[in-house]
Parts: sequence; C-alpha cells; structure tokens
Amino acid sequence: MNVPSNLKYTKDHEWISIDGDIATIGVTDFAQGELGDIVYVEVETVDETLDKDEIFGTVEAVKTVSDLFLPLSGEIIEFNDSLETEPEKVNSDAFGEGWMIKLKMSNPDEANDLLDAEAYKKIIGV
Repeated sequence: MNVPSNLKYTKDHEWISIDGDIATIGVTDFAQGELGDIVYVEVETVDETLDKDEIFGTVEAVKTVSDLFLPLSGEIIEFNDSLETEPEKVNSDAFGEGWMIKLKMSNPDEANDLLDAEAYKKIIGV
C-alpha cells in the first residue's frame, strides 16, 4: 500500500499536496483499491468556491458510486480533464496522473487539521 510521506490525508481517503495556496487533491491508493475499477470521474464544481467537507464531485466504479468530499475550503480552479477519457488513471497512478482537482485555498490554516502519512496508515491498518 503506497502512502507517500510528503502528502497530507483525510479520513475520507483523499490525499492533498500543498504548494503555496494551491492544493492538488486526489483519492488514495487505498481508496482506489477499495472502489475497484474506476469508470467515471465527475467534477462539475470548477470555478466554484466550496466549504471544507462539501461534495465536489463523484467517482464511479464498476460496483459503486462515491461522493468526493473537499478536504479544504476554497475555489476549485482546475479539473484533471484527462480523467474524462481515461478515468483508469486513478487506479493506475492515484498519486500522479490520477489527481482530480486543484484548489485555491481560502483558509490555509485548515491544512493543519489534515493527517500526516503515519496517522493515515493507522486508519487503514498499514
């Protein structure tokens, strides 16, 4: 189970990479493994400002559809368009080409509430 130590995590199995006031967000290796083969990623909230814990999109796998919860407040400034035609990137490269959105954080202090790799590993039992 891949849990990169340079990222932050949520209990909802999302990873966050922070660069200045921009956060890149995706689902973890654990999450994509639990979901199975991902067939569709929908994010219709680009250019919207949402609060932490609001739903920003959905991910559809062969067996289920799951909501995606925003780990930080801010404006969604970009969606990984390649996921429209290649949603399987989430399965094959969850922490790289499978990223989902970029967010301009409105309250960077919220990042202090995110989990580090060790805390996330405890949640998933690794």
